[in-house]
Amino acid sequence: MAHEPITALLPKSGGHQFVMYGDSCSGVPNALHERTFAEVNAIVKRLAPQPEFILFPGDEIIGLTPDPEALRKQWKHWFEVEMAWLNRQQIPMWHTTGNHTAYDKMSEGIFREVLQLPDNGPTEQKGLSYWIRRDDLLLVFVHTLWTGLGGEGHVETEWLQRTLKEHADAKYKFVLGHHPIFPVNGFSGTYQREIGHEYADEFWNILVDANVLAYVCSHILAYDVQVHRGVLQICTAGAGTAHRMPEDVEYLHCIQAALDENGLRYQVLDTDGVAREQLQWPPTPTAASTEWQRIKDGKFDAPFTGLIGRGSVAEFRLTGRTAQKPWAPEQTLFTAHSPETIAPIWLGTRGPKQTLTLIVGRQPGRSPSYWFGPDLAVDSDFDIHVAFYPEMGPGGILYRHHNEAAWTSFKAATATGIENVKWPGAWNVGYGQHGEHDRPFKGTSLTIRLRQDFA
Repeated sequence: MAHEPITALLPKSGGHQFVMYGDSCSGVPNALHERTFAEVNAIVKRLAPQPEFILFPGDEIIGLTPDPEALRKQWKHWFEVEMAWLNRQQIPMWHTTGNHTAYDKMSEGIFREVLQLPDNGPTEQKGLSYWIRRDDLLLVFVHTLWTGLGGEGHVETEWLQRTLKEHADAKYKFVLGHHPIFPVNGFSGTYQREIGHEYADEFWNILVDANVLAYVCSHILAYDVQVHRGVLQICTAGAGTAHRMPEDVEYLHCIQAALDENGLRYQVLDTDGVAREQLQWPPTPTAASTEWQRIKDGKFDAPFTGLIGRGSVAEFRLTGRTAQKPWAPEQTLFTAHSPETIAPIWLGTRGPKQTLTLIVGRQPGRSPSYWFGPDLAVDSDFDIHVAFYPEMGPGGILYRHHNEAAWTSFKAATATGIENVKWPGAWNVGYGQHGEHDRPFKGTSLTIRLRQDFA
């Protein structure tokens, strides 16, 4: 069983088939991460067919040493021993810098020397930032800890914007960097967990304007996917570093992906070769997709109960008008509740800015999880879609305004989504589970519609 081929997802003609994984922190003979990295590589080797190329967003070796010769030895062991199985002439492998590999000027120099990556980046970052063009696919690799700007968390954006404009004809565009732009699993902190917050808005605006499909990163030792204004952030940092963020949820993994005219599909494979998670983006409607149905006011039996399964989406459309004056206490838009737990699903507004908020109560006696969306302006009409897409984990609570096509993930500080949450059979609109005086909606004309797409 352990040596049987693993069937790879395949694109339609003209597409691309590849692997993404990062953060092995290895390069030291007989150390712990050499063994764990080998477990993940064993899965990549079993893929059939093998990938066309591999993307590795940083931290190949443990690094972080002031000794340049020790650093060179780690790189040598990583390439000539741990990755000796890979024929890089047939299956090219492209890398980003990382905080274990390019942490000062000395290590940046050795990174250039050892990896010999294309020198088409900015003048002072040649061999650190670069781009690859494969027919209709553009891959842009950015250095998210450039010493010329200040080190870890500092990233140049002018070259990125120019490069994306020069390749505007590329059908598919990916940008890769080591550090996330948005927090993953609640791990947050400018320069250390994500790129510097002063760069984040400009960086993401560039990706959105250029119609980039995804930003691929690692650094936070987890698998995570979220979307912001239509651009995915995919974090894959399970290539062998034995620590997890958090330990009880995340796992060692690689991502095998297929890209074609229908979008991006991938499977997240653990060290047993099991597809623990998967994604289709954008979500593709199935034959089972239903028409919009209005959710009745007041308590009623649910249109569905239980789990929202793999590949399925439940999309709500919320319309109405907020109250003439701000109301900071909780206002219920919709809730699915049971007598055992603080409402398993509560969607409404909270706080003086009337922030759209989802509260999920998982277990009796345990604190609920929170997701935060946009603020709803006072005395204003709203028309917002909220989608529940469990396949995306914590990033799978999505919103968009009705006149916009691009989805954005709610903000959260949790490592799990609603994939294991069972929806109860009692639903309310406009007030909480305890009746019309329980957290009522203070506005007018509240209407909620539901469209289901259960695969």
